Amino acid sequence: MTTRKLNVLNVAVIGLGIGRTHLEAFRKLPDLFDVKAVCDQNETRLAQSDIAWKTTRLQDLLDSDQIDLIDLCTPPNTHLLLVRQALAAGKHVICEKPLVGSLAEADAVEEVVATAKTRLFPIFQYRFGNGLQKLLHLRSRGFGRHALLTTIETHWRRGADYYATPWRGKWATEMGGVCLTQAIHAHEMLTYVLGPVKTVYARLATRVNDIEGEDCAAISLEMADGSLAVLSATLGAADEISRLKFMFKDMTAESASTHPYRPGEEPWVFKGQTPEIDAAIRAALSGFEPGRESFEGQFARVHAALTRDELTPVSLADARAALELITAIYHSGEMGTAVTLPILKDHPKYSSWKPTTGGFPRDLSHG
Repeated sequence: MTTRKLNVLNVAVIGLGIGRTHLEAFRKLPDLFDVKAVCDQNETRLAQSDIAWKTTRLQDLLDSDQIDLIDLCTPPNTHLLLVRQALAAGKHVICEKPLVGSLAEADAVEEVVATAKTRLFPIFQYRFGNGLQKLLHLRSRGFGRHALLTTIETHWRRGADYYATPWRGKWATEMGGVCLTQAIHAHEMLTYVLGPVKTVYARLATRVNDIEGEDCAAISLEMADGSLAVLSATLGAADEISRLKFMFKDMTAESASTHPYRPGEEPWVFKGQTPEIDAAIRAALSGFEPGRESFEGQFARVHAALTRDELTPVSLADARAALELITAIYHSGEMGTAVTLPILKDHPKYSSWKPTTGGFPRDLSHG
C-alpha cells in the first residue's frame, strides 16, 4: 500500500494540453500536492509524460482511494459530465475555464455541489498576480473606492495551427471564441475588482480565422457601481499583449508589463491624483506581502481551503458571474442590443449562449 504524506493531496490531472502547465505548478508545491496519475485520450501525448501512472480511463482514477483531487483540463464541452462523475466518486475537483457551457449548467452544478461531500474549484489563475493583488490591497485600505473608467485589452494571436486541434473553433466543443476562451481571464479580473456588471453592449465579428465563433470584439459595459468599462479583444494581433487600466477618482492602476498571459503580475503602476495621495499609496503598499501567483498561487489556496478550511480562492458564484457576462456578450453581439443583467431563467440564452440567427458578422476576404 502506498504511504501517504501528511497533509499532501494526491492529484490526477485529466487532459495534457493546458494540463501540462498545471503539472508544472503542482510540482512547485511538493509539500502540498503529489501528482499520482495523468489521463488523456491521446496515447502519444500520454506516453510523453514522466508520471508513472498513465491511463486513458478516467474511471480507474475515480475508483482509486489513492486519488483525492481530480484536475480537469479537458475541452469545455466535457466539463459538466466529468465534474458530476468526479464529485459522485467522492473526489475534490479543480476545473479549467469555462466551468460549464451555460447558466443553466452552472446552476445544475451548484445543486450537485450543495449535496456533495467534496468540493469544486473553478480555475481563474490570473487574479492571483501580485500586481492585481496590490490593487485589492489598496482598495481594502480606502483607495480606489470611486471607479470611473476601466479599459481592458486582450490582443493575442491565434492562427490555423492552433485551430487544427479538432475541438477548437466549434460551438459544440469549444463553445465560443475569443471572449470565452482567451479574454475571459481578463474580463473576470474586472468583476473581481469592481463587482457586478449592469449592462453590456457588444460588437463581435469573425475576421481572423475560419472558425464558428468570434475572434474580434469591442464591448462597452456599465458596472453596477456606475463606472464604465471598455473591453477589446482580438486573435489577430502582431504583438500579443494583455493590458488593464483602472481609473478611479483618486488614482489610476495599470498593468505595465503587457505580458499576454500574466497581466495580473508585476509590474503594476499606481499613480495618485496628487503628490499627497501618491505618498499615501506608497506607504500603504509597503505593508503588502506578495504571495504565490498564477496556477501555483491558486493551487496553494485550494490546498488551504481543503486542509485549513480557508475561503475558496474562486467560488462557484465567481465562475457563474463570468458565464453570465459571456452570455450577455453573445446575446448582445447577436441581437445588436444592450443587455441588462442579471440574466434570469426565462432569458432566451439561459440554457445556451450559442447564436441562433446565423452568428456574428464574418469577413475573411482579407486573407
